Amino acid sequence: MMRRVDVRDMVAEDGLSEDAYRGAVPRAEVDVEHALAAVRPICEDVRERGAEAVLEYGEKFDGVRPAGLRVPAEVVAAAREALDPAVAEALEASIARLRQTCEAELEESVTTTVADGAVVERRIVPMRRVGLYVPGGLAPLVSTVVMNTVPAQVAGVPGIALASPPQVDHDGWPHPTILAACAMLGVDEVYAAGGAQALAMLAYGAGECRPVDLVTGPGNIFVAAAKRYLQGTVAIDAEAGPTEIAIIADATADAELVAADLVSQAEHDPLAASVLITDSEELAAQVDTALAAQVPAARHNERITTALTGTQSATVLVRDVDQAVDVANAYAAEHLEIHTADASSVAARIVNAGAVFVGSFTPVSLGDYAAGSNHVLPTAGCACHSSGLSVRAFCKNMQVITYSEAALREIGPRVVTLAEAEDLPSHGRAVSIRLER
Repeated sequence: MMRRVDVRDMVAEDGLSEDAYRGAVPRAEVDVEHALAAVRPICEDVRERGAEAVLEYGEKFDGVRPAGLRVPAEVVAAAREALDPAVAEALEASIARLRQTCEAELEESVTTTVADGAVVERRIVPMRRVGLYVPGGLAPLVSTVVMNTVPAQVAGVPGIALASPPQVDHDGWPHPTILAACAMLGVDEVYAAGGAQALAMLAYGAGECRPVDLVTGPGNIFVAAAKRYLQGTVAIDAEAGPTEIAIIADATADAELVAADLVSQAEHDPLAASVLITDSEELAAQVDTALAAQVPAARHNERITTALTGTQSATVLVRDVDQAVDVANAYAAEHLEIHTADASSVAARIVNAGAVFVGSFTPVSLGDYAAGSNHVLPTAGCACHSSGLSVRAFCKNMQVITYSEAALREIGPRVVTLAEAEDLPSHGRAVSIRLER
């Protein structure tokens, strides 16, 4: 079902192999610049006309106009009351595990005394107000409510606004499961808005929604384009593109498990990428056989088939696990699974991935919901320079400097010297005027 890409003859020379591998391994072609042309007028319209523009675009793109932008408290409460108890219990477990890891990684302020009377504090300050985006297109991503909200809450953000697309089947409000998760997390500022218009609403403010300082959350190409356009007006987490999974597997891997994990990511989106990296042609054949059995039985088999047969998906044949690691680091997958004889040692050599899932009992689906990790991760190769969403994204580092008179007198002449070296004498004068008193 998946095409083959053979890189076994490629030889690593002078560090150039990473670029060659990056070009050889398939990836979805996403033209954010093209989408930017479509979202620019939408964002500007929302900036000028506010809530009315957001509602009109919701009617145009989502097929429904809600009674208002902000979801009434009673609608959110009713969704929580109607939530399946089993789903509520699963959400509680997901929330608890993610909260635990977020609390562990929350940084503390650090104070350094650089000299007597000279103190520099790096103070950790939470954002004052953030906007969280939760997609609602092909699937109601209730887990994304958790992944966005929990780190913001642990960071200490006092103002949280959440937007999710209006749904035709639910009176124009976001999906009830999404609203129920908001209720469980105590998020009471929820808006029925999707796509570029939702991000513009959060960035510029519209109706009851005041502007935010940061927008986080995944979405389609138009959401990614809107983030690019609005960056600078607000901070963003990343331009998330179509989801992707890469799996390093050797002859010891279980083909049925590998196939199931490839299918699980393909279920997200017709543009989702599923990439198997293996040094075993026998395993590759076994995975093909397993896919042939699993895909027709899947509920979303058409979507899955489109993704697995697309140019963004393939089985990549490598010489050995060493080359597999090189290929994986070049690809920089959003999700990377390791199914090898010594999975932990292989995982230790991975430097480019949004998240690494080690061993046959750690599927990506676990991370999507309840591993304790965050599933909002860099895509499209951005894992070589970007990180997944975490509590750190919702904090700022602010320096607080305190010098005594004696401390300034000790270092002041050097400041004056450096200011003169830069031909900024007034900088030096701001110090010397103090030293002359």
